[in-house]
Amino acid sequence: QVQLVESGGGLVQAGGSLRLSCAASGRTFSSYAMGWFRQAPGKERDFVAAIKWIGGRTYVADSVKGRFTISRDNAKNTLYLQMNSLKPEDTAVYFCAASESTYYLHLEVNYNYWGQGTQVTVSS
Repeated sequence: QVQLVESGGGLVQAGGSLRLSCAASGRTFSSYAMGWFRQAPGKERDFVAAIKWIGGRTYVADSVKGRFTISRDNAKNTLYLQMNSLKPEDTAVYFCAASESTYYLHLEVNYNYWGQGTQVTVSS
């Protein structure tokens, strides 16, 4: 079992920055990749970014490319999402997830564990 706890969400003005964290615990060795998804009001949950735990290769959605950076600290079992140049359309609940796969990381179905989500609100 893997437990994921997100933190760092909040209210920020457009153009501002925010860094989300996701602390993983439990049987983390079974997770080979982690990712961030987000769900805005009235919309489906969308892929944001993912990273392979070993090697650190990253994948980023076009909607946030150039603005968001995903990273991880292996020693701390912590995942991060640095969000810069935030826009109102970035407003969503952001979820951290862990995958036992290293393929098709943009798909929800490939993630085995999910955090509770953290709210990010960007005002205009």
